[in-house]
Amino acid sequence: MKRSHPVSTALVGLGLLLGADSALAATTLTIGTVNNGDMIRMQALSKTYKEQHPDVELNWVVLEENTLRQRLTTDITTGGGQFDVITIGAYEAPMWARKSWITPLEKFSPTYDVDDLMPNVRKQLSVDNKLYALPFYSEGSITYYRTDLFTAKGLKMPEEPTWEQIRGFAEKLHDPSKNVYGICLRGKAGWGENMALVTTIVNAYGGRWFDENWEPQLNSPEWKQAVTFYVDLLSKFGPPGPSSNGFNENLTLFNSGKCAMWVDASVAGAFVTDKTQSQVTDKVGFAKAPRNVTEKGSSWLWTWALAIPTSSKQQQAASDFIQWATSKEYGTLVAKKYGISAMPPGTRKSTYANAEYMKATPFARITLEAIQTANPDSPTLKPVPYTGVQFATIPEFQAIGTQVGKSISGALAGTTKVDAELPTLNEAVKRTMSRAGYYKKK
Repeated sequence: MKRSHPVSTALVGLGLLLGADSALAATTLTIGTVNNGDMIRMQALSKTYKEQHPDVELNWVVLEENTLRQRLTTDITTGGGQFDVITIGAYEAPMWARKSWITPLEKFSPTYDVDDLMPNVRKQLSVDNKLYALPFYSEGSITYYRTDLFTAKGLKMPEEPTWEQIRGFAEKLHDPSKNVYGICLRGKAGWGENMALVTTIVNAYGGRWFDENWEPQLNSPEWKQAVTFYVDLLSKFGPPGPSSNGFNENLTLFNSGKCAMWVDASVAGAFVTDKTQSQVTDKVGFAKAPRNVTEKGSSWLWTWALAIPTSSKQQQAASDFIQWATSKEYGTLVAKKYGISAMPPGTRKSTYANAEYMKATPFARITLEAIQTANPDSPTLKPVPYTGVQFATIPEFQAIGTQVGKSISGALAGTTKVDAELPTLNEAVKRTMSRAGYYKKK
């Protein structure tokens, strides 16, 4: 056996000790986030955070929306402690806060300016006026359309279109022979995917998930009209295989010039006008989300926010990170790297008080209006016992919305029929709500 020189042995021992000290000094934050464009930018820009915090390692878990929600829900409800920072929304934040699954946010750096957060957004992330998550970006839903295609057909998009007008436009603009489809809409199953859109269509038709006594309303005339309209519209004038398309898939289709119209999250404005991503940057118009018998609930309100599980052992480091990622300084960093229109939208009043931003960002005004006018406390034409525009803020909704979303996606794919599915779904939701104690099933 070869013997080590005593000096080299000592040096190796010293090196090991130094390495051990360094390892002990380092903090690793595991961040769970969705694979949307703004979060991809956050991951890319986090090298700036690393330069400012050399003792912090960032472990990114970036997942598709439905998968992320499943992972985070499982971890948070079991106290698994796999994550230090999680990306959640207006649905989870108040419920998880009341369960003490996420940490209240009370201490902010002097430069953070928490009072600059938009009131309607801050309210969705608070319980008893206490913040439990910081908004990374916020959105309403709006209508994107190809101005060049509208002009070529002599069409004019109203600033406040109806769904019937949208259908008429889709029929006139649908031209599969040229790889242009009349409309692109979410079809991928999920309570936060296709059901976000479908619920706003139901709202626009005067429908609701539950009546005042928590009686499910999926078998109502409003639901039948709305879902039949949606399936017919997308089946006839949408791209092939629409039941596979969620937000990211439709964004890709629109940016490649294949969608004459698209109704979806206002956050996409930064991507459809980005010359590095979109082929139609100078050919995009913006209008409000379509209405029908009412505009109440026709545009959703959502915020993707960063929160800290109470199970995290890195509370201070996690707080430092989420304040950095939702700060004014981060917005300035995004503007410098990607252009001012790419700043995270919908979170800060100062963004919309910035004349340069408003001038350079053609979707800014309509985004602001969508966020300010959405009312989760009164989201539908008829009264309801729940809050939330495109969801009901109850624990059971995640499962209910996903189940309904799968069936409607099946109808879109042609494997089921709306008229047959809705009564069956209504009974299934009744059973769930009855078991949960909301009301006695008749």
